Amino acid sequence: MEFGIFVQGYVPNFRAKVDPEAEHHALMEETEYVIQADKSNFKYAWFSEHHFLEEYSHLSANDVYIGYLTHATERIHLGSGIFNPLPQVNHPVKVAERVAMLDHLSGRRFEFGTGRGAGSHEILGFLPGITDMNATKEIWEETVGEFPKMWLQDEYEGFQGKHWSLPPRKVLPKPYGASHPAMWYAAGSPPSYAMAARKGLGVLGFSVQKVSDMEWVVDSYKTAVRDAEPIGDFVNDNVMVTTTAIVAETRKEAVRVAATSNLNYLQSLLFRYHDTFPRPEYIPQWPELLPQYTEELIELLLDEELIICGDPDDALAQCKRWEAAGADQLSFGLPVGVPYEDTLRTIRLVGEHVIPKIDTDPVHRTTRFRDAVASGGHH
Repeated sequence: MEFGIFVQGYVPNFRAKVDPEAEHHALMEETEYVIQADKSNFKYAWFSEHHFLEEYSHLSANDVYIGYLTHATERIHLGSGIFNPLPQVNHPVKVAERVAMLDHLSGRRFEFGTGRGAGSHEILGFLPGITDMNATKEIWEETVGEFPKMWLQDEYEGFQGKHWSLPPRKVLPKPYGASHPAMWYAAGSPPSYAMAARKGLGVLGFSVQKVSDMEWVVDSYKTAVRDAEPIGDFVNDNVMVTTTAIVAETRKEAVRVAATSNLNYLQSLLFRYHDTFPRPEYIPQWPELLPQYTEELIELLLDEELIICGDPDDALAQCKRWEAAGADQLSFGLPVGVPYEDTLRTIRLVGEHVIPKIDTDPVHRTTRFRDAVASGGHH
């Protein structure tokens, strides 16, 4: 199992009220998290694309952010979680161009995650007159298969669709070297996992809450991916899941940090804005919040395997549970209201004590897939 981190420019009101430059500080601190993750042998960093979500995420121009980090890091793969390819949000040709450019700047370390967006407040802002998020499925389906053609055809054959069109044109630059970056889909429901698998896309499982959720994810995905008809140059057989991680030198200190970091607020915001995710019964409707987490509640979350928290040995055991459940990649959502130094400590301790005992392959899984097809292997 490989490891990643996920950042999104989290600027909750409780931070903004005490720091007039909270937005700037959040973005700059998250930059440092990615640089530290690179040094600590994490293999992936994922970057959201969100719009209009005042408290939840200020990371709207993730292509700019990733472009900077291609130069500030050396080994870690940098992924869009997501680039939104709906033509009303980002024209598909512009997306293809940005992906190829980042492939060059990063030295083939860019990962292309795509999706339809997870919230009506955000996406329907770009779709005047549409009130149903299901309408984005047709637009995304029409678009996603065109990206490999834009990258691999010398002159893209052009496209005439219901939602966008383009005459034949050379789409430049082409990706760096043979083939193209690995393609992923942000999935939020069991049918989405199977659909992604059939298209040969890796899954960004942002909606997986706990280890036991992996059972239906792995079953629906791994069964379907065996018969994939990839829209790209190769099958990216990959399931990434996200969880919160807080690791300290002692379990007591980690639990203390977790209980004082307003984790309940982030979880409440998640379901405020991501209204396409299945909402568990225990999550109240906004503006009602989940109760403030206590140390006792953190221990209950640990019992339910809903969080990585403890000393390095605890974290290792907890991560091995995700590995045993079938996750190909475990990505830690950072930051979650945890103070800057505590977050850096988590990254360093996981890099020192957990990753070397689980991820023993020096090569990124997606690099192997890409290199295999580029050298004439099977898709």
